Amino acid sequence: MKYSILILVAILLVGCEEEINIPKPPTYLRLELPDHEYKLYTDNCQYQFEIAKSYTVKNVSDENGETCHKDIDLGKLNGSIHMSYIDMVEPLSTYVNYVNDKIDEHKVKATGIEDYRILKSDKKVFCTFFELKGDVASPFQFYITDSTSKFVSGVVYFNSTPNYDSIRPSLDYLKIDLEHMIEKFEWKK
Repeated sequence: MKYSILILVAILLVGCEEEINIPKPPTYLRLELPDHEYKLYTDNCQYQFEIAKSYTVKNVSDENGETCHKDIDLGKLNGSIHMSYIDMVEPLSTYVNYVNDKIDEHKVKATGIEDYRILKSDKKVFCTFFELKGDVASPFQFYITDSTSKFVSGVVYFNSTPNYDSIRPSLDYLKIDLEHMIEKFEWKK
């Protein structure tokens, strides 16, 4: 009898314990992205490259008409690459410093900036590629030059509030496409 009362009290104490709800961490929808397939993009500009088949290249016009600037719509990634072409009239350092200054503007939000170079001397393609980590407006930037007369700069933007954790799968996917685009980039004669 003594043991049954003790067991009953123990059951009541354990059974009356308030349930603690632990919130689930936020989750993000899985993005279904196509396999990496590429097509050659070329027009009357001084360069050509391969671009993912799921992306759309749009010409950008200025007040004087067509230019060799491009906006590349990233389709399901909900973003774009803004590419600017410049016939160099100043020393190369002027253009490189301009790009570096634009990257410096992101240092406030960036948790890290990695850069690496892609050099194809035989084709006169010299590129510096920047990956900005953290909640930055532009996670990838790059410039490509022949080092004497031609300069292309590119900036990636997403059409959403920067949240590095939520767009990380898109960034990983896009980085493969950007590296391929730069690897296949060529100047026209």
